[in-house]
Amino acid sequence: MTRLNDEPGAGGTIANSVTVEICVDSVESALAAQRGGAHRTELCSGLIEGGTTPSSGLISAVRSRVSIPICVMIRPRNGDFFYGPEDFEIMEQDVLNVKQLGADGIVLGILKEDGRVDVERTGRLVQLARPLQVTFHRAFDMSRGLGESLEALIAANVDRVLTSGGEQKVENGLPAVASLVKKAAGRISVMAGGGITERNAHHVIEATGVHELHASATASVASVMEHRNEKIAMGALRGREYQRPVVTEERVRHLLAAAVNGAHHNLRVP
Repeated sequence: MTRLNDEPGAGGTIANSVTVEICVDSVESALAAQRGGAHRTELCSGLIEGGTTPSSGLISAVRSRVSIPICVMIRPRNGDFFYGPEDFEIMEQDVLNVKQLGADGIVLGILKEDGRVDVERTGRLVQLARPLQVTFHRAFDMSRGLGESLEALIAANVDRVLTSGGEQKVENGLPAVASLVKKAAGRISVMAGGGITERNAHHVIEATGVHELHASATASVASVMEHRNEKIAMGALRGREYQRPVVTEERVRHLLAAAVNGAHHNLRVP
C-alpha cells in the first residue's frame, strides 16, 4: 500500500505537498487538465450519473496523448454500489483490461446490502489491479459508518479514499474529513472531493489536513450543431445534446494556484 508519507512532498508545506486530481470524460478534457498542471486524472464516462467505466477506445486515446497518471473508473452501471455476480465479473474483466491499456490506477467502490464496505471483493479487485494504485470512490460517503468503512478499506489494502465527509458538498463535511485524516494516520490517503473549486480549495486543505483534492474544473461548452431538433431529448435531461461540460486549462490553473496559496480570480464560467 502507498502510505501518505510516500506521496510527493507529503509532510512539507502546502505548496509542495498538495496533489490535484481532475475528473475527465474525454481526450479534450484530459489534455486541458494536463496543460493546466493537474497531477493526475480520473477517467470516466457517464459523469451525469456519477461516473461509469469508460470504453477501451477512450482509455487508449487518452493514454496515448497524456503523460500524467490516469486512474480509470471501474463501475459497470449507474445506481447503487451493491453488485451481483454478473456485475462483479464485469468489474474483474474491466480491471484486467485497464491494466493492459496502460492505466496507472483504478477507481472503484463496492458495498454490501447493509451499507458496509465489501472487504472481500474490494480486496479481490485490489489484488487483480496490482501494481496499479486503487482509489475507493464516494461510495464511501454512501456507506454505513465512515470510521468503520475507513478501517475496512485499510484492511482491503486500498491506497486512497475519495470523500466529502458523508455530505453532498465537502464544505459541509469538513469536520468529518478532518477526523478521517486523523484516524487514517498515514495508513491510507484521504482525498477530499465534492464541490471543490478555486474558491474553497485552500480552505478545505487547511480545515482538514488532506494532501489530495479531487475536482472537475469544467465550463459549459455549446454544441457547434447548426441544425437542432428541440422536440427530442436523447437523455433524461432535456438540452444536454447541445451543451456539455469540458475541463478548461484556465480553471485547472486557478484551482492549483488557489490550493497552494488561497488566491483566486473571478472567472467567467459559461
